[in-house]
Amino acid sequence: MLSRTAARTAAASLSASTPAARSFQTSARRLAEAAPLPARKPVGAFRGGLFGFLFGTTLTGSAVYYYVLTEYKASNDQLTEDIYTLQKATQQLSTHLATLEDKVQKK
Repeated sequence: MLSRTAARTAAASLSASTPAARSFQTSARRLAEAAPLPARKPVGAFRGGLFGFLFGTTLTGSAVYYYVLTEYKASNDQLTEDIYTLQKATQQLSTHLATLEDKVQKK
């Protein structure tokens, strides 16, 4: 086995003799040349909290609006049906009373 320095000199002489060979010592150099990532601007707690509050309020408001709208439609349909039923019963009652009045007048 070769020692580390002997391995490095053997690799250096090998890379010098063959210019197309790739050196395995480039990772340290690449890490040194790498530019640091730009720092992200953190979202502040106040700004994030305000945005979350407004988003939640909007979402809840739209859900409540949809719920109230469907309940309103259901109650409106039920009330309309009850009005038609009452109107039909009133017409039947007036027809029945008219029939009774005719029978009383005939006697």
